[in-house]
Amino acid sequence: MRHLTRTAKLGRTGEHRNAMLANLVCSLIKHKRVTTTLAKAKAARSVADKMVTLGKAGSLHARRLVSARLRQHSRTHFKGTPTVKGKTLRDAWRKDEDVVRILFEDIAPLFKERKGGYTRILKLHQRQGDQAPLAILEWVEQPAEVAAPVKTEEKAVEAKK
Repeated sequence: MRHLTRTAKLGRTGEHRNAMLANLVCSLIKHKRVTTTLAKAKAARSVADKMVTLGKAGSLHARRLVSARLRQHSRTHFKGTPTVKGKTLRDAWRKDEDVVRILFEDIAPLFKERKGGYTRILKLHQRQGDQAPLAILEWVEQPAEVAAPVKTEEKAVEAKK
């Protein structure tokens, strides 16, 4: 009898599930908001919260743990092209795609005073094809550049008025 096991299997093997959750959390870190199924959002929430807790620690060991869990390792070598230098490509990648840097420098400082509960799940409608319940997984405190996105539906309603 196996006690205290509450892993959501999500119809996948353990390796596939871990890779999928790592990719989902990386997308959450990059884009600040992800639309997925409710079950995947609930499973990814705990992974994302643990990554933010490690991000708040800020140590080299924590960076290595996050990098290993999210399977995102830093890139040090970028080949330049005749028109663009490798350093320019590396800096652009670091700014937009380096999830470990984004987590430690942009997201974790927002939650410095918060003890837990860094993400929220907003339930949406059911998907057309298979009636799977959809949800939005997002950070509780948004960074300044994503603070208040206006949905296109809200814009259309305001335009009709």
